[in-house]
Amino acid sequence: MTDFLKMHGLGNDFIIFDWRDGGPATVSEAAARALADRRTGIGCDQILVIRPSDRADIRMDILNHDGSPSGACGNGTRCVADLVMESGMGPGTDRPLTIETDGADLRAWRAGADISVDMGPVATGWADVPLAHAADTLAVPLGIDGLGDAVCHSLGNPHAVVFVEDAEAVDLPRLGPLAETSPLFPDRVNLSVVSRMDDGSFRMRVWERGVGITMACGSGACAVGVAVARRGLAGDANRIVMDGGAVTIDWDRKTTHVTMTGPVAYVCEGSLSAGLAGLLEAGDVRP
Repeated sequence: MTDFLKMHGLGNDFIIFDWRDGGPATVSEAAARALADRRTGIGCDQILVIRPSDRADIRMDILNHDGSPSGACGNGTRCVADLVMESGMGPGTDRPLTIETDGADLRAWRAGADISVDMGPVATGWADVPLAHAADTLAVPLGIDGLGDAVCHSLGNPHAVVFVEDAEAVDLPRLGPLAETSPLFPDRVNLSVVSRMDDGSFRMRVWERGVGITMACGSGACAVGVAVARRGLAGDANRIVMDGGAVTIDWDRKTTHVTMTGPVAYVCEGSLSAGLAGLLEAGDVRP
C-alpha cells in the first residue's frame, strides 16, 4: 500500500506523497488522472510529490488534474511547507524551508498561523510568458469576445490577468478553455478575471490550465497581485479574494520577487488501494 495525505489551501486541494525516504521513481499521466478523479479516485486539483533534493531542503514535483506537469503551485507549496515543518524533518524556525521545483527554488516560512512563500521572481517579457509573438505584456489583446486585454507574466507557469467590471458576471466556464488553448499561448495559460471590491481588495476567479475552475490558485493570486501593481491600480501589497478565501500578495519591484501569505488545512490521510498503487508502480514518465 502507498500512503498519501490530502490537504488544501483555500479549497485548492492536493494529494501529497511524501517520498523523501523512498517511493515510486515516476508518476505517469494515467496514474495522476486516476488519482485525481473525484468519482473513482481520491480527487484533487493537483498531485504533489515530496522528494529529496541535492540543492534544497526538499524537492516538490507538481502534476495537474490531467496529469500534465506544472512549474508552480503556490497553495500547494504552502501545504507542503507546513507538512514538512510539522514533521520535524525541515529546518528549524531560524531559517526558511527551501523547496526545489521545476519552475524555481522557493522559500517558505511561518507567519503566525499562516505560511508565507517567496514564489521567486516574476518574468514580464513576452518571450518569458511565453507568448507566440512579441507584445506589450501590460496589455495583450486576447482576441476572445468577452475578454479585454490581459496583463501577462510568468511565475514558472504562464498567467493572463484580465480586469473586468464584475468578476462574478464573467462566463468563466466558456471563456477559460478558450484562453487556455489559444494559439497565443504555446504552453497554454492560467486565466484570472479580476475586479476591485469596495474595501480595496481584489476579487479573483481563476481557470487553471490542465485543471479548470478551482476555488483558489496560489500562483494565480500572485499573478493578480503583480498585475494590479504593474497596472498602477493599487500599491505593491494587496489582498486577493478567491472563491475559497483570501491571501496577501506582496511584490518587491526591485528584486521582482513576489511573496504570498495564507492558510493551509489538513483533510485526511490514508493508503491507496492495490489497484491505484499498482498504477503508480507501473508509471514510467517522470513529472
